[in-house]
Amino acid sequence: MAVEFGGAGGGGVTLSEMYQNSRKLLIRTRDGLERLERLEYSSSTSTAIDSPDLSFSVKKDIAQIQSLCLDMDRLWRSVAAKSQRDLWKRKVEQVAEEAESLKQSLDKYFLRTQKRINEARERAELIGRANGESSHVLRIFDEEAQAMQSVRNSSRMLEEASATGEAILFKYSEQRERLKRAQRKALDVLNTVGLSNTVLKLIERRHRVDRSIKYAGMLFTVIIVFFFWRWTR
Repeated sequence: MAVEFGGAGGGGVTLSEMYQNSRKLLIRTRDGLERLERLEYSSSTSTAIDSPDLSFSVKKDIAQIQSLCLDMDRLWRSVAAKSQRDLWKRKVEQVAEEAESLKQSLDKYFLRTQKRINEARERAELIGRANGESSHVLRIFDEEAQAMQSVRNSSRMLEEASATGEAILFKYSEQRERLKRAQRKALDVLNTVGLSNTVLKLIERRHRVDRSIKYAGMLFTVIIVFFFWRWTR
């Protein structure tokens, strides 16, 4: 299946390639969740420090899978053959359901982690009232709670930036199609009234300039989203 999605660089990614990428991300995300669950019951200090970074990576992969599902959902609708269209619809829906299930598992992990932190803080406060030496223990748990909150905030900012960039790119794609249709209509009208080839060439040149400006804008948007993502990390 060679249905393509036009990106900011002017190239195309096929529906099949998007699907393969989403399946690879699902495997990596599922593995990351399993590692998180193993770390969840580990008493090792080093693994506890690594856990927020791993959970952020899993959260980012899930957001990327959901973004791919949105793109694939637009593409399978343009498949000409109904049998192929129905097949791709089922595949995309399956990926979306798996991504949602992984997201729910990760949310439950965050809830359990927060619950353990709260319970540990309460225990430390009780111990502190008994012997007056809980400040160090409380500081450790406060730092872990702040790290988890930072992960959630970074994940939310990344999702918002990704959604904004995708919406902008989709608008550019729609504008490109409208410009193409307008150009075809204009050329039909000009050919009908018999205007000279010189005028047609001027219009074509202007269209190339507009297209260059559009692609530059799309590239600039992608760069801004990339640097914003790097900054939030």
